[in-house]
Amino acid sequence: MRAVVLDAPGPVTNLHLRELPLPLPARGWVRIRVKAFGLNRSELHTRLGLAEGVTLPRVLGIEATGIVDLAPGGEFEEGQQVMTMMGGMGRVFDGGYAEYACVPEGQVIAFHSELDWAVLGAVPEMLQTAFGSLSVGLDIQPGQTLLIRGGTSSVGMAAAVLAKRKGVRVLATTRNPAKAESLRAIGVDDVLVDDGNVATQVHALLPDGVDAAVELVGTPTLPDTLRATRVHGTVCFTGMLSNEWSVKDFYPIDYIPRGVRLTSYAGEADDLPADVLRGFLEDVAAGRAQVPVDRVYELGDIREAHQRMEDGAATGKLVVRI
Repeated sequence: MRAVVLDAPGPVTNLHLRELPLPLPARGWVRIRVKAFGLNRSELHTRLGLAEGVTLPRVLGIEATGIVDLAPGGEFEEGQQVMTMMGGMGRVFDGGYAEYACVPEGQVIAFHSELDWAVLGAVPEMLQTAFGSLSVGLDIQPGQTLLIRGGTSSVGMAAAVLAKRKGVRVLATTRNPAKAESLRAIGVDDVLVDDGNVATQVHALLPDGVDAAVELVGTPTLPDTLRATRVHGTVCFTGMLSNEWSVKDFYPIDYIPRGVRLTSYAGEADDLPADVLRGFLEDVAAGRAQVPVDRVYELGDIREAHQRMEDGAATGKLVVRI
């Protein structure tokens, strides 16, 4: 099979397309014929040497979408459409940047859809992270206001789509004014150009601040996001688009505004209920929801795709179709 292998941390030229033996799944594992996979910042962190717990060389990829090729334990039927994500993929065992991937059956979600594989490939980690941030992280409710810091990221756009379906007023940020229309197109109510002082813009619209916020940029913008949130509001720290995720000399009383709550979200496959996935795919097929795909690549174009991710040039999800 063809697979993308990282031998050592470094630039995109360290990603190599190679022929590898077809992996054999043990009982309790499933071999998936990968049809498409999405790119994630987590894989960028791994390539740059910023991720912990990674053994190299490694086939990258924390998610994959395709069909069951072999399930020794009989947990899934051959040919069944499935998605998988997380659980050590692309870090402690080979991941989804390949024509075939073997994963534990517990992190496989079955579904049925007629949507294009490029669209389906964008969904797993993006939807799991967006859904988990809004539900587990924020417990967002209809009628509330939500700020998405890093709105043109794939998770940010998915969170906006989910929040609008729930009856939430959505404010989303972008550093590039040219990307504002892409946010309005998915239903964002208020697009804010991120000049580093988003809190002032938020309070001009909502004097008390937003009810909830998803922080996807990282610790450089987190203090400002906290200031944009009302007393008893909640900020969920989910993403690190800036590649910065720690706060030096963290002093909570000085760092967190009085009465504002700070939480976080990071999830696994079992944090995405199968009925949520199926309902979302049905809504996409019916035109009631959108999957924000930026560009679709072939496996041999993985370096170009990774460079676009590293440059922050994408608006939505980068997908590789096999």
